[in-house]
Amino acid sequence: MGILPQPIRYALYRNFVRCDATPSARLVLKLAETREELNACFHLLHDAYVASGFMKPDPSGLRVTIYNALPTTTTLLASWDGKVVGTISLIRESELGFPLQKIFDISAIRSVGGQIVEVSALAVAPEFRATSGTILFPLMKFMYEYATRFFDTQHLVIAVNPRHIALYESLLFFRRLRKNPVSHYDFVNGAPAVGAHLDLLHAPELYREYYDHRPPVKNLFRYFTELEMPNIVFPDKRFFTTNDPVMTPELIDYFFNKRTDTFKRLSVRERVQLHAIYDLPAFQAVLPPLPNDTDRTELRRRQHQRFSVMCPGVFALEAGSRRGAVFAMQVIECSRTGFRARCDEPVPAPSEGFAAIDLGLTEHCRMKVRVLRHARGDDRIAMFRLVETDLVWRKFVSALLMGSTHGDLGEATRFLENWND
Repeated sequence: MGILPQPIRYALYRNFVRCDATPSARLVLKLAETREELNACFHLLHDAYVASGFMKPDPSGLRVTIYNALPTTTTLLASWDGKVVGTISLIRESELGFPLQKIFDISAIRSVGGQIVEVSALAVAPEFRATSGTILFPLMKFMYEYATRFFDTQHLVIAVNPRHIALYESLLFFRRLRKNPVSHYDFVNGAPAVGAHLDLLHAPELYREYYDHRPPVKNLFRYFTELEMPNIVFPDKRFFTTNDPVMTPELIDYFFNKRTDTFKRLSVRERVQLHAIYDLPAFQAVLPPLPNDTDRTELRRRQHQRFSVMCPGVFALEAGSRRGAVFAMQVIECSRTGFRARCDEPVPAPSEGFAAIDLGLTEHCRMKVRVLRHARGDDRIAMFRLVETDLVWRKFVSALLMGSTHGDLGEATRFLENWND
């Protein structure tokens, strides 16, 4: 079909869609959390990338990069009868940026606003590649739902081989970041790559237009936006966070020091960035050491780490002509000393009052806060500084600092003993 004009060719591709609304119970979709699950995902990805020429064989049999070590990267998996047969990763922005930033300009996407996530490391076991509806489409649906419901994502970006871009353009309506593919992409062994972008805010409109009149087996609009798939196991979160970090010091040591030499190959700058992200002693012990003459400016700059969250709350003014006025808000970023929130209407700035925030289904806090200013270009986003904190908030941020967002808070409570305001 390569000789056909693109609109006709892509319309034919969409006609080939087969999405099963009732997948077999043998299929399970979840986050990769354990050493065994992560190992299976990295092994599946290694074999797929080697077979495609995207990497050279590694003695470990795993494809592991520095981005896998970050708390802002989440690996999704599809298992069939308990065996991992599909995987895909979502990479949120961090100190290291995105892999594709080295060759693609995403400044126009940044100017729109909203969180950006790179979709990477897609692999499906060979025995399931001929039946995309069995593994690939359920994995894509899981990725779509997780990105929109839990990962606070507006923009998806990808860098794929030119022979695969038609899938993303014709079926999912990604749009290219550049007119022409680059000749080499070092992240995948110098293979050519095409960059593309999807705005999830507008994607449902496109899917409705192109798919909603089609029969259920071809209706990707309802498949992605309405279908409840019991095969998907979403994380059991104690807090309303957007990241689900799973890399403990033990897992980091296992995958990046013992099984592979990933850490040994890092530049000094990458090592500094890792130390800035993981500044607790347990993590520092397994990270690659820094040279004695390393500039510590970046480490000091991140003294108060910021975390992405999605916590509903309200702000009540304490004084002024609008004293007692209440503003609904959603906290979208927090640190030890303050938070950033998206409000239903602009709050007065500067001002003081009380914030009541739902940190989780059963975790709530009430604190005195000061509104410092509005975000540049958006007066509905306000910057708050904490005047008085409570114990729940301190435990919450401690858990985030420890990379433990959906578990027992015992360690976070002990961590409070070393809390330094």
